[in-house]
Amino acid sequence: MQDPTQNEPPFTETWRVLILVPAMNEEESLPKLFAELALRAPEYEILVIDDGSSDSTAQLALAAGCALLRHPFNLGYGAALTSGYRYALRHGYDVVVQVDADGQHPPCEIERLLAPIRAREAEVVIGSRYREEEAGRNPYAGSIWRRLGATVIASIARLWIRKPISDPTSGFQAMHRKALELLCHGGFPDDFPDVDVLITMHRSGLRLLEIATPMRERFAGISMHGGFAVPFYFYRLFVVLMLLPFRRHSPYRKERQELGKKVAHQRQQLRNERKLPLPSAGEIT
Repeated sequence: MQDPTQNEPPFTETWRVLILVPAMNEEESLPKLFAELALRAPEYEILVIDDGSSDSTAQLALAAGCALLRHPFNLGYGAALTSGYRYALRHGYDVVVQVDADGQHPPCEIERLLAPIRAREAEVVIGSRYREEEAGRNPYAGSIWRRLGATVIASIARLWIRKPISDPTSGFQAMHRKALELLCHGGFPDDFPDVDVLITMHRSGLRLLEIATPMRERFAGISMHGGFAVPFYFYRLFVVLMLLPFRRHSPYRKERQELGKKVAHQRQQLRNERKLPLPSAGEIT
C-alpha cells in the first residue's frame, strides 16, 4: 500500500527552514550568535524579531544579513514569536527553528532538532537541558528555583500530554508549518508561551518529541525570568491550565484520526484480498 505521505517533497530537497531569533536589547550577545549561526547553519535564513529594543539590535541584524521585523515597542516574547510564525507562513517556509538571542541555545544542535521532522516522526521537537545525562553531558547548571519550577511544570505537562517532557519551558524548538498554522490562529500567549502551548499542540493532534540538547549561560544581559516575574509566571500558568479544557482544538487531531481509520481500512482490504482463493482454470472465461 502506498504511504499517504509519499508524495510530500523530501525535506532536504525542497523544504525551506527559517531560524527565528526573538530579541530585545541583545546587542552584546548577537554578534557572537550570528558568527556561530554562519558557521553551523549557513544554509538557513535567519529572521530577527526586534521586540522594541532601545539599543542597536536591529542594526546588528541588518548588518549580519538577517531579515528583520521590528515591533514599535515591547509586546512580549510570545508576540515576537507570533510575528515570526506569521512571517514564516507568508513567505512559504516549511519549518522554523527558535533560537534565543542570548546565546543559550547552541547553533550546532540545530540539525539534531530538525532530524525528527525530516524523518516525519514529529511536528514539534523540543531541546531539553534536563536530559543531558542521556547524551553523556553534564547537567545544565540552573538555579535551584528554576530546576524546582521546571520539575513542577513538567509534572503538570505529563498529566496532559501523557509522555515525559522534562523541559517544557525550553525555547529551543523546531516546528513544522502545521504547528505554526495552529499557533497563529489559536490565541498564542504574548508573554511566556511554554507548557500551555505544548499541551494545546498535543491536544490538537500534533506530535511532540523531546531530545537532549546542551544549553549554556547567557552571553550577556539579564534573564526575563528573573525577580518578580517568577511568581507571576506560575500564577499565569495556573490560570491558563484551568482554562485549557475550554479552548477549541485545531482540526489536525480529527484529520489524523480519520487518516488512521482510512489507512487501517485499506490494510484490512489488502489482507482480505490475499486470503481469497485463486480461480481454477475451468473458472476462467
